[in-house]
Amino acid sequence: MNSRQRFQATLRYGERDRLFHTEMGPFEETVQRWRREGLPADSDWLYAGGYDRIEHSPLNPHLCPFFERQTLEADAEYEVYRDRDGIVKKRLLNVPQPAMPQYLDYPLKGAAQWPEFRRRLNPDSPARFPVHWESIKGQYQNRDFPLGVNSGSLYGWLREWMGMEGISIALYDDRAFVEQATEEIADFLLAYLEKALDGVEYDFAIFWEDMAYKTASMISPELYRQVFVPHYRRITDRLHQAGIDLIMLDSDGNVEELIPVWLDLGINYIYPMEVAAGMDVVALRRKFGKELRLGGGMDKRILAQDRPAIRAMVEEKIPLLRQGGYIPGCDHGMPPDISWDNYCYYRELLHAIAL
Repeated sequence: MNSRQRFQATLRYGERDRLFHTEMGPFEETVQRWRREGLPADSDWLYAGGYDRIEHSPLNPHLCPFFERQTLEADAEYEVYRDRDGIVKKRLLNVPQPAMPQYLDYPLKGAAQWPEFRRRLNPDSPARFPVHWESIKGQYQNRDFPLGVNSGSLYGWLREWMGMEGISIALYDDRAFVEQATEEIADFLLAYLEKALDGVEYDFAIFWEDMAYKTASMISPELYRQVFVPHYRRITDRLHQAGIDLIMLDSDGNVEELIPVWLDLGINYIYPMEVAAGMDVVALRRKFGKELRLGGGMDKRILAQDRPAIRAMVEEKIPLLRQGGYIPGCDHGMPPDISWDNYCYYRELLHAIAL
């Protein structure tokens, strides 16, 4: 089987020759550690992992243009800067990366700033599509790998631009603005998708939300249904019309209470299933059945332990892996406390599983 056939069979519970292999991947600091411990300088972790080919179309549904990155102040210890989303952050200098910056200020306060964002959500901005997009589309016609289309975000983008406190207050103090912004983001995404979907047969679509803490959603499922779901439905309906029956969503944290909402929309593949937040892929399959496809779910903390712990974690998931509808992977980016030996052992175990 080629990668595309294997991907489709895995997520449609068909017969497969082996597992489909993909991974969110390591942080740069992790790769640096792995090179010290045995990853050859002229090679790449992807070779050692034995991954299948899977791609997203090279399109840009984000702010266009992005805000210009600016250093606002700096000394020997810190830099205060504005990032490409307009967020003001403070970061420590001369520390290993990735290091979480401190968020100081957000560009979107409410309706007064919205026209500046709406200007950057022009679906006709030339840079949203590669210069040779028509040629690339032709190359996709006979591909042997799964291809996805980035379908944007609603709540997640607004939370990013306004901050957690900002959007939470706005949902109560100025709900009309949040509803207007959500509607106009969805209008933009639908216009962008009309071009993205034209002439390409995609295997999946993908949303980004990041809308959960360690124990629950950042807003109630009921409020999410009221404000965001009607516009998500407009987008998922269009994706379904284009023949896309696999719709992925990326959110960290404990999203269990949101899964029924997403399944109702036809969003049927959730990842990375953060184990530290209580996301147990085996238990979730028992609860939601085969309608829910799963990705990730391999505890990054256990990958940093020892071989017996890693083996126990992988073996626990073998029945689910054989059933299908699940693509295993680390439950987020791989942090630098995971050794090269542990990574290789973990990948060897997955490749040894017979279906």
